[in-house]
Amino acid sequence: MTTSRMPALFLGHGSPMNVLEENLYTRTWRALGETLPRPKAILAVSAHWYTRGTAVTAMAAPRTIHDFGGFPQALFDTRYPAPGSPALAARVQQLLAPTPVIADQGEWGLDHGSWGVLIKMYPEADIPVVQLSIDGTQPAAYHYQLGQKLAALRDEGVMIVASGNVVHNLRLAKWQGGGEPYPWATAFNDYVRENLSYRGEHHPLVDFMAHEGAALSNPSVEHYLPLLYVLGSWDGEEPVTVPVDGIEMASLSMLSVQVGG
Repeated sequence: MTTSRMPALFLGHGSPMNVLEENLYTRTWRALGETLPRPKAILAVSAHWYTRGTAVTAMAAPRTIHDFGGFPQALFDTRYPAPGSPALAARVQQLLAPTPVIADQGEWGLDHGSWGVLIKMYPEADIPVVQLSIDGTQPAAYHYQLGQKLAALRDEGVMIVASGNVVHNLRLAKWQGGGEPYPWATAFNDYVRENLSYRGEHHPLVDFMAHEGAALSNPSVEHYLPLLYVLGSWDGEEPVTVPVDGIEMASLSMLSVQVGG
């Protein structure tokens, strides 16, 4: 265990099949788990817990949620039995006050957006994990501001691990054979990379829908918003790096972002 400042990560999680596969992205996630300071707990923010209002898992043993369909049975048989942390959940409620945060005691758990990457980073499932929902009724700036409030956790031994995809358009995905990324997908992905270390007001990645490729890259925004929690936790001085990048199926960005570390 360590008390040094924990990094914050945004991981492009892609297909649930990454749980069963070994590829560039899963090897990168594994390397992060092996080389970064070991956290005493993890706060996960996943695109797949998209709610009205904000909630946090507060149970001692969160269940593994298989929130997908049409995949091999081996994927449904996989469990990630990491313990929860009611104490961390209470700390999240405290930091986000006066925003009301529901303490979820069993409705949710860990969905594949969180455990699907953590199972590669920490396969022993021996680090407590608490998951925070994303309030879909709020604008992008709200999520960035929550990230600013949650930054204090990084000085308390807690790693923030958010996951989604900054380009996520499954309707236009080229499912067979992949192929070259759409120009709008590449343009928006590059735009995100170029502005990760932005300093100042009116952050372009908070006002991301102003980009001409944003609407096609994010026909719905739940896979983009987790990035803002990580960017919000940045102190403006730490290194911001890209552990891995790539666009799969022409319209699914696997960009990952590391703050600090």
